[in-house]
Amino acid sequence: MDLISIDIRLFVVVGIAAMLLLFISFLLIFIFTQRKKLQYQNSLQALNEQQKNQLIEAAIKSEETERHRIAEELHDEVGAILASSKLHFHSIKLGTGEYNESIYNKARELLDEGIKKVRNMSHSLHSAILQEFGLNEAISHFASKIAHESLIEVTTQLDHECYHDLKNDISIYRIIQELFNNIITHAKASKIHIVSEYTDQQLLMKISHNGKGLTQQRFEELRFEKNGLGLKNIQNRVIFLKGKLLFSVQETGYQIDICIPVN
Repeated sequence: MDLISIDIRLFVVVGIAAMLLLFISFLLIFIFTQRKKLQYQNSLQALNEQQKNQLIEAAIKSEETERHRIAEELHDEVGAILASSKLHFHSIKLGTGEYNESIYNKARELLDEGIKKVRNMSHSLHSAILQEFGLNEAISHFASKIAHESLIEVTTQLDHECYHDLKNDISIYRIIQELFNNIITHAKASKIHIVSEYTDQQLLMKISHNGKGLTQQRFEELRFEKNGLGLKNIQNRVIFLKGKLLFSVQETGYQIDICIPVN
C-alpha cells in the first residue's frame, strides 16, 4: 500500500513537473516569438524612416543644387547682359547730342538697381553669408533685408550659443525664409519678431507676428492642397531634421514654434 502511494505521489509530481515544464516552454516560445516580431516591426519601421529621410534628403539636396545653378546663371549670365546694356546706353549718350538727359539718367538708375538685385538674389540663393558666418548672422541679415524692402518692423532675439552644422543650418535657414515669405505674402503683418534659444540639445525658434496667421489644423489642410507647395517644403525640411512645427494663436497675433534637435 505504501509502495502504491509512493508511486502515485511520484506520478503526480512527475506529471506536475511535466506540465510546468510544458507551460514554461510555451511561455518562453511565446516571449521569443513576440520579441522577434517586435524586433522585425522595429527594423521595418527604422527602414521606412530611413527611406523616407533619404527621399527628403535627396529632394532637399536637389533643390539646393538647383538654387546654386540658378545663382550662378543669374550672376554670370543675366548680370553680364545688364552690365552690357548699361555700356550700350552710355555709348548712345556719348554719340547722340539730342538724347533726353532725364530719361537716360532714369534708365541708368534702373539698370544699376537691376544689377544690384541680381547680385542680391545670387547671394541669397547661394547662402554665402550662411556658409561664412553661420545661422544667426544669416538670419539677422535676412531680417534686416526684409525690414528694408517691405517696410515691416522685424526684430530678432537670437541665442549666440556656439553651434554650427552647415547641412542643418541650410535647412533651418530655408524654413525661416519660407515662413517669412508666407507671412509677408499672406498675413499682411506690420511686425515680425523671431527668437531663438538653445536648451537641452534642442534649438527652439519662435516667429510671432501681428497679421493673419495659421492654426495647426489649417496648416495641415493647406499643405496638402495643390498650391501648398511652400508649406509642404517647410514640413519636409522639419521632418528631415527630426523636428517639430507648431502654429498657434496668441493674444497679440500668431506664433510659429520650431523645435530642432541639435548635437
